[in-house]
Amino acid sequence: MKTLSILTALAAFLVAGCAATSNAGGAGADEKPFGGPDSVDYAAALWKQLNKHRLVGPAAILGKHYQGVHPHGTVLDTIEGTVEVGGHRGAVIVKRNYGGEAVSIANAANDPDKYLQAVTVMFKREAGYDAENKDWFWAKYTPAGAVMDNPKGVALAGRVAKGKQQGCIACHKAAPGGDLVYLHDRY
Repeated sequence: MKTLSILTALAAFLVAGCAATSNAGGAGADEKPFGGPDSVDYAAALWKQLNKHRLVGPAAILGKHYQGVHPHGTVLDTIEGTVEVGGHRGAVIVKRNYGGEAVSIANAANDPDKYLQAVTVMFKREAGYDAENKDWFWAKYTPAGAVMDNPKGVALAGRVAKGKQQGCIACHKAAPGGDLVYLHDRY
């Protein structure tokens, strides 16, 4: 009987250890699946390039506003481009997320700064960054460019929610075409 409880305790310890390791994610034991310092730094460099190319910020070029979907916002505006970060040039999709009291397509288009709540970005990184997920880097920013956190306090930058049942990657895996990109006929 004592041997059985020791084996049960050992099995529980191993399961807990495997769960902790799988939550760490990434190539190294210390690498987080998203939100680590490297991802946050990369997101900051990406924001600077987006701002330089007028894809975000006060002088941003706006796309056509359209009805949004959860979790992005009541109204959305999407624009695409190409930027260079850290010597790598890649495609970028910038989605501005509008919400708040009295938000509508017309109100967001007429006064975007009043209703802008977040900016979500997909940036195509170098081959091998995350081949399983088409090498996309994900980030969610405040309108001023700070990386936002999820409810658990983890920064939303990098391979966001990789391996989870909810989050950027899980949702975008359902996009038609196999490239993790949803196309919208109104932008």
